[in-house]
Amino acid sequence: MSINPEQLRYSKEHEWVSAPADGVATVGITSHAADALGDVVFVQLPEAGSTVTAGETCGELESTKSVSDLYSPVTGEVTEVNQDVVDDPSLVNSAPFAGGWLFKVRESEEAADLLTSAEYDAFVAG
Repeated sequence: MSINPEQLRYSKEHEWVSAPADGVATVGITSHAADALGDVVFVQLPEAGSTVTAGETCGELESTKSVSDLYSPVTGEVTEVNQDVVDDPSLVNSAPFAGGWLFKVRESEEAADLLTSAEYDAFVAG
């Protein structure tokens, strides 16, 4: 059984994206990525109003182990960033699919290679 919510889509860079509600999707990183990173201590997110492109870097996550690029799983305009995560980056580790979401984006284009929960589980299992 997957620990990754079935209603989300996943990138091979370990980001998740929700189905758009009123055209706006929510983006975060998977629990697999959060576990691999270790304790997240700093997040750099795209600014509200900026445009992100599917498959391209749009920020960084810094942990006690390393700094990792954040990739956008979709193309569109960032409508909101999660200020709670900026203020308390540990939310990425403790609640990656809930309070640890990173930003919201008004999708103009979805990446063609997003995975279902089962496909992502198989990808991670490798």
